[in-house]
Amino acid sequence: MADVEHIHQVVTYFADRDEMLHRPLNEIYENLRDFYVARDERGEFLGCVALHLLWADLAEIKSLAVREDRQLKGVGAALVRACLDEARRLGLPRVFALTYKPGFFEKLGFQLANVMSFPRKVWNECYRCPKFPSCNEIAVSIELSASHNGAQSLPILQTQQPNVAGA
Repeated sequence: MADVEHIHQVVTYFADRDEMLHRPLNEIYENLRDFYVARDERGEFLGCVALHLLWADLAEIKSLAVREDRQLKGVGAALVRACLDEARRLGLPRVFALTYKPGFFEKLGFQLANVMSFPRKVWNECYRCPKFPSCNEIAVSIELSASHNGAQSLPILQTQQPNVAGA
């Protein structure tokens, strides 16, 4: 519960810059179990991400936000890896994200995807978005099924990266 205000602040900061969607405070509380947060060695909040389960075979990475003064230090990658590791533990074969920065996700193994190929459930938030139907977010996805069968999970962190924990 202590992370909700930090999550809301960092998401609102980037949403106000039109770099991601706003998340009302009540929505963060309702979905708090979806979130991971990153902290530095002193316990200072660095950023957040959510892994939202949509169905037995699909989850979405959303609300990825890292404080501006802590970007380009591996925090975002560590957060995404935490989500992918959780998706593997759950046995999910596919994870996607809607993003304005597809290059970041491509570096982590995601590929560009056609959002029209996703089930209608994915569109739940889109209908409520002020940018609908002329959204310019780009869909990316990663297939996990091949790496799930007995393969080792990706390491979430390396020693020089921040701590990542569930919110």
